[in-house]
Amino acid sequence: MKKIYSKIESITGNVITVRAEGVRYGDLARIETGFGPSLAEVNRLAGDLVSLQVFAGGRGISTGDSIEFLGRPMEVSFSENLLGRVFTGSGGPRDNGPALTENLIPIGGPSVNPSQRIIPRRMIRTGIPMIDLFNTLVVSQKLPIFSISGEPYNELLARIAMQAEVDVIILGGMGLKFDDYLFFKDTLEQGGSLSKTVMFVHTAADPTVECLMIPDISLAVAEQFALQDKDVLVLLTDMTSFADAMKEIAISQEQVPSNRGYPGDLYSQLASRYEKAVDFDTAGSITVLGVTTMPGDDVTHPVPDNTGYITEGQYYLRGGRIEPFGSLSRLKQQVNGKTRKDHRALMDGMIKLYSAYKDTLEKKSMGFTMSAWDGKLLHYGERFEREMMDLSVNIPLEKALDLGWEILSDCFTSEETGLRSELINEFWPKKD
Repeated sequence: MKKIYSKIESITGNVITVRAEGVRYGDLARIETGFGPSLAEVNRLAGDLVSLQVFAGGRGISTGDSIEFLGRPMEVSFSENLLGRVFTGSGGPRDNGPALTENLIPIGGPSVNPSQRIIPRRMIRTGIPMIDLFNTLVVSQKLPIFSISGEPYNELLARIAMQAEVDVIILGGMGLKFDDYLFFKDTLEQGGSLSKTVMFVHTAADPTVECLMIPDISLAVAEQFALQDKDVLVLLTDMTSFADAMKEIAISQEQVPSNRGYPGDLYSQLASRYEKAVDFDTAGSITVLGVTTMPGDDVTHPVPDNTGYITEGQYYLRGGRIEPFGSLSRLKQQVNGKTRKDHRALMDGMIKLYSAYKDTLEKKSMGFTMSAWDGKLLHYGERFEREMMDLSVNIPLEKALDLGWEILSDCFTSEETGLRSELINEFWPKKD
């Protein structure tokens, strides 16, 4: 028999406190308020004092409202019917479609046993040269996109969602402006990718607690699809909003703050989500790509700083481009030796020449005399930025490799590139 409690000890923002027994961390509760029922989740236990985050917010709750603990954690429905749908952070329909209540699965479980994992060995093609050629995305990888406000990181995620060669896309939006939500929905619909996409969206107008649910609910669904032998790409934007929601809840509970007011378990909270990335030995895979905005472009901010210790590299999005310097996919060595034999050498050679171009730009800005070699580098750098770095470029890996050779042959002699003779003999464009 379930107990009903009718005395709330305190109400602080979205967090309420009640005295109860036999309650577990993460359990759900139903609160009957004057505005109707609302769900809440247990997020702190101190003896018989239980704190709960109210999904609909603390507005309208009185100390005399009744609370019934449901004895189970947060769950989400899983089936093929999720595809093409848009849901809130609590799993309710956002697209005016029917609510799904069958085959409920718990969220926020542990990461996969390492014995069930295999070494990453497959590439995810995106059609974006700065990813495919220079910083390859690998199946089961966990990578952040470090950016600042105003950069087109949501546009980049939408392109990846449309073009990535995977079976299922899970898009988790946290603190999105309504315009951004509509952009994702319309772009995927027009691009024909909505049918293989599930969207869980928390907008800036929604309760803070729902922001915290987005990664867990997205990854729980992704894991079930992966167990059905599907390759799943989870796109999260933005993880700084997730951390800020954690910070807000922690402050309302008067927790002792850590660096810049964030809770002391920020690293563990981020890691528990990113570590869900996996390639199963007998099933599918989960790959996680999450945006992390850096306030003031400060990479030492607690969120990107902690993220960098968890993930396998990062993409830096600056000036509307993925920067070749600083961006790093540590697992690319697992796959770019298997794509085409010139991939690794061309990648290294082009970036080395682009680095020389940046040095030449600095010399030019300081008024130094430009040599013939400097002129070649300036021509090369302009073409590299326009034809490789621009995010509007959309070509397969093989065409990107061919384009790289074409750019090199138009700007330099074969001897000036520093590439191996055997590759030059096979791939250097033949001039008429």
